[in-house]
Amino acid sequence: MARRSKDPERAAKREKMSNLLQELNVSSMEDIKDLFKEMIGTFLENGLEGELDEELGYSKYDYKNKATDNSRNGTSPKKVRSSYGEIDLEVPRDRKGEFEPELIKKQQTSISGDIEEKILSMYAKGMTTSDIESHIRDIYGLSVSDSTISRITDKILPLVKEWQSRPLESVYAVVFMDAIHYHVRSEGQIIKKAVYIAIGINMEGTREVLGMWVGENESAKFWLSVLNSLKNRGLEDILIACVDGLTGFPGAIEAAYPKTEIQQCIIHQIRNSTKYVSYKDIKALMLDLKEIYAAVDEPTALDGLERFANKWDVKYPKISKSWQEHWANLSTYFKYPQEVRTLIYTTNTIEGFNRQLRKVTKSKTVFPTDDSLLKMLYLATMDITRKWTGRRKDWGAIHSQLEVFFEDRI
Repeated sequence: MARRSKDPERAAKREKMSNLLQELNVSSMEDIKDLFKEMIGTFLENGLEGELDEELGYSKYDYKNKATDNSRNGTSPKKVRSSYGEIDLEVPRDRKGEFEPELIKKQQTSISGDIEEKILSMYAKGMTTSDIESHIRDIYGLSVSDSTISRITDKILPLVKEWQSRPLESVYAVVFMDAIHYHVRSEGQIIKKAVYIAIGINMEGTREVLGMWVGENESAKFWLSVLNSLKNRGLEDILIACVDGLTGFPGAIEAAYPKTEIQQCIIHQIRNSTKYVSYKDIKALMLDLKEIYAAVDEPTALDGLERFANKWDVKYPKISKSWQEHWANLSTYFKYPQEVRTLIYTTNTIEGFNRQLRKVTKSKTVFPTDDSLLKMLYLATMDITRKWTGRRKDWGAIHSQLEVFFEDRI
């Protein structure tokens, strides 16, 4: 059998490397480690210089393009740990002391996995792979391919699975549930898939994304599997569930959590009610709808609904019919005081979160796999929820009211 000929490009690279090692007198593994340290040090110093160029708006010695009263001010020594040992660096400074390097932060003493962290951070903010490649190349002088970025982001998949199966608290005051839709490739086709999202407010008043699940289409059956998943992770009771108007959704909740109060989103109901209303009627019709949802109590709201039907059924009969059919779950909030009403009568909490996800994912019209979709959503979620610190304002008053209404369950 004939021997396979060597790749000429690879052979040329090996020859260059061999000549370089001879020129640098590298003869042992220790010498190779020292060489790598020098290479990494040079790469980092070049990257830091590039960051300072970007900060100041002009490159070194390019005084013609200088448009700032700040300037370079030499360097300062710094030691950082790497997998090849300690590396000595000369970090560039600016005269005003405003330069905050990103590649090696001021208090940073280790560089292990640093570039990977930056790639994950950019991915979490919705940057495309080509944008990430360009950014890493321009600022740090390092080339990374699509496959490298994919390999790096794939490392977080085990974290996604761990996060999706983490134990939950036994009781949540409120759980908001909604779905957001994306296009994903599957078996050579592009399919519209639903990402089911649940956000809980615990008994301390803090928000938490309980999980995200990818399904074919939004359905009550899939929501039941989501709710059973939450139950298997230790969530024993939900006091109030806030949902949209999906057919069968209340039944799915009742099957998994029979004691849970269900509040259908009023804002969703208003949007659906006014979808086909004539422009000349919309203002008057909205004022009449407000007499229903902004009423002080349920009897007053029902009176408003009756007046609405008498006035508008001739022209828009389906509107009052929809409110009547869904009244049991639309009217839940009337039994609670104002503090609790403002918390539950809309799904703004989860809709605001979904808007932030859409902002991050807008550069991706189609995801190649479910995993690639989950990777980006997970990283975006970690980025978004980092700001969810502290409990909801007025939580003390809300908690006191919940204790009255759910005293045997808290």
